[in-house]
Amino acid sequence: MNYRNLGRSGIRVSEVSLGTGGQFGLLGEETTKRIVGAALDSGINYFDTANIYPVTETPPSGELAEKMLGIALRGRREEVVIGTKGMQATGPGVNERGASRYNLMNALEASLRRLQTDHVDLYQIHLFDPTTPMEETMRTLDDMVRSGKVRYVGASQYQAWQLCRCNDLAERYGWERFVSTQVHYHLLEREAEREMLPFCRAMGVGVLPYFPMANGLFSEHYRPGGEPAAGSRAALFARARSYHQRYGTPANLVILEKLKAFARDRGHTLPELAVAWLLTEPALATVPVGASKPEHVVTNARASDWPISGDELAAIRTILQGATA
Repeated sequence: MNYRNLGRSGIRVSEVSLGTGGQFGLLGEETTKRIVGAALDSGINYFDTANIYPVTETPPSGELAEKMLGIALRGRREEVVIGTKGMQATGPGVNERGASRYNLMNALEASLRRLQTDHVDLYQIHLFDPTTPMEETMRTLDDMVRSGKVRYVGASQYQAWQLCRCNDLAERYGWERFVSTQVHYHLLEREAEREMLPFCRAMGVGVLPYFPMANGLFSEHYRPGGEPAAGSRAALFARARSYHQRYGTPANLVILEKLKAFARDRGHTLPELAVAWLLTEPALATVPVGASKPEHVVTNARASDWPISGDELAAIRTILQGATA
């Protein structure tokens, strides 16, 4: 496993990390422990979660991922970097959502209890909140860091101008700046290349791509036009099926077959290619990938050992021409 700095911060995270936004919280304690153990054995040191994971169509939803991660990391907390998120709704109350001081302070305390820790290494605002002044959010995050309960702060799903404005405010007032941001980015979704990635390269903000496997579309279990494989994201979540319909266009499926062949000819799989390709982006800090089995973690981690060459990258770009979203 190789490691990178999280943006311009001094902390180093594994190039491949474990994301908990899918089935993680629903797998049971023993399976979760095996998955986390496989991640640690593979050199993974960053674990990404949120206070609303897993997001399911039916209860239980939310909180479970943090609880399971806290249980699985007992006794090994000091070996890892934990990132969680707050902002999205956790209840029906009008103040149980948003990036206000009120909600974020409450959300952080609840996350710490579930994770069984006294601090979070990376606390991220899950979604930009247009109803709360940016100054209030950034000052609150700074107070969290000064309290010792948070080490670094990050954003998620922000636009480039929003990220820029927040960090400009933080720099002006001497507050903690966002060291990272989570961006929708994968082989078939490249809008981030237009503005966000150039901004992050220039300003030293680390990028964490979400849905790096296109919500399971790049999985070896995906069946174009057929019933979703038992236990897959598409079988469990209607939103995953909808996502597959959006990106699994006829043109894209042809591209995926070519990418599979490209990876196979080099002794790799499509999931490994999806991660290794992302890691060619200099602003990338780590690629959080979900897993429902320990062996998935091991396979994903191997992508860190595939340094895609310039010629390979050019060939991939050629294959990607004509992708639709």
